[in-house]
Amino acid sequence: MDNNLQTRLDESVTRVFKVVFPNTTNHYDTLFGGTAMQLMDEVAFIAATRFSRKRVVTVSSSRIDFDKPIPADTIIEIVGRVTRVGNTSLEVVVEIFKEEMYSPHREQAIKGTFTFVAIDEHKRPLPVLD
Repeated sequence: MDNNLQTRLDESVTRVFKVVFPNTTNHYDTLFGGTAMQLMDEVAFIAATRFSRKRVVTVSSSRIDFDKPIPADTIIEIVGRVTRVGNTSLEVVVEIFKEEMYSPHREQAIKGTFTFVAIDEHKRPLPVLD
């Protein structure tokens, strides 16, 4: 892999930390799935934009696995990484890790893949890489 591409991949990794407050939980007092998906899409968008430095739009999300519930009063880290670069599209894998606030326990809870297409000012696809 070319060094410039690897540098762009490394520099576009995006990490966001949040606290799961009660207003973002469901009736089981765990993070609402729709909220998790919104956070994941946002982090994926940031990673895709940082990688390409172009306008991008989400065209699909696939296989979002909710492996562990995330209770209220938990710290989460949402990590987005560009994992595939096509001609006009790119894929970003996003993971949500949960951390207990008052112990060092940390584990992956959710993982999903988002696909983006780079577009021009007329919303037509354009190459991701120059």
